[in-house]
Amino acid sequence: MPRLRQLVSRFQPAPVSPRQRWLAIALFLVTAFTTTSTGALYMWNFRHGIPAFAADEDFVPFVWIFHHPGQLLHGWSFSVTLLGILLAHECGHWLLCARHRIMASWPYLLPAPTLSGTAGAVIRIRFGLPSLDALMDVGIAGPVFGFAVAMPATLLGLLLSKTSVGPVQPMLIRLEAPLAMQLLYAPMRWIMPSFPPIGDLLWHPVLIAAWVGLFITSLNLIPAGQLDGGHILYAISRRWHRWFTIGVPMLLLVAGLTLWAGWLLWGAILLLPAMRHSYVPAVPRLRRSRRIYGWIGLLMLALTFLPAPFRGAGLLEFLR
Repeated sequence: MPRLRQLVSRFQPAPVSPRQRWLAIALFLVTAFTTTSTGALYMWNFRHGIPAFAADEDFVPFVWIFHHPGQLLHGWSFSVTLLGILLAHECGHWLLCARHRIMASWPYLLPAPTLSGTAGAVIRIRFGLPSLDALMDVGIAGPVFGFAVAMPATLLGLLLSKTSVGPVQPMLIRLEAPLAMQLLYAPMRWIMPSFPPIGDLLWHPVLIAAWVGLFITSLNLIPAGQLDGGHILYAISRRWHRWFTIGVPMLLLVAGLTLWAGWLLWGAILLLPAMRHSYVPAVPRLRRSRRIYGWIGLLMLALTFLPAPFRGAGLLEFLR
């Protein structure tokens, strides 16, 4: 018990004002509705043997749920899976902020009219980070916690998915499977060779939510600016961080033309002055034992990153 009390005493969350608390709760409730609405449409398609994103109405789930309000509760599996991954990610940051006595807000979920019903989640750090060790711990904790929840969710989603009866209906966009998902699916195909390739599988909403969670993890791990990957790289080398913050947006702008138009937005975001990394004292230097966290972040990036997350979605392809 004394050791447990000592461990708990290391985590001292910052006080949260009633306004911030109610804002976090309100955003959670709104995001729960938007993600559940989106999941309800995906579940309706799945039960009727229709892949996601096969019709124009799949891109406007809020209009669809307005006409089918009785289907709302069927979207809970998608919503719980996705919100679980997002909250695990932000709670990882929040817990390590508490560990290092850093003033941080509760996680704020962000509702949005996207294909997932959310734009992710954030926490607000009120003051600067005290050391490079704290920067590394806070930066890596979010992706690790989120990835730890996303992987079993991916496995569950693969098990719940099914082969379609008859020819697969053409999709307006097709989700590409990251390496992490392929590694989980490979043993299943080896055990049951009759399983189709993962691209021809009828994805369960849980699998779609896990895909979104893995994709958001990869976006956060991009090594530039104020992203989690930028924090990790800054803790390792300020000079590398400076060069990557210049070069990565240029690469993303090029990738937006040929691979996925969304990279144009991310490249533009990283060029904003607000994405410049805040100052963190260079002394004391990052402990050698923490440098391994950089390799862990690089491994997760390799397992989750998709240069072209949606097939044929480059800007030049749209223009054609």
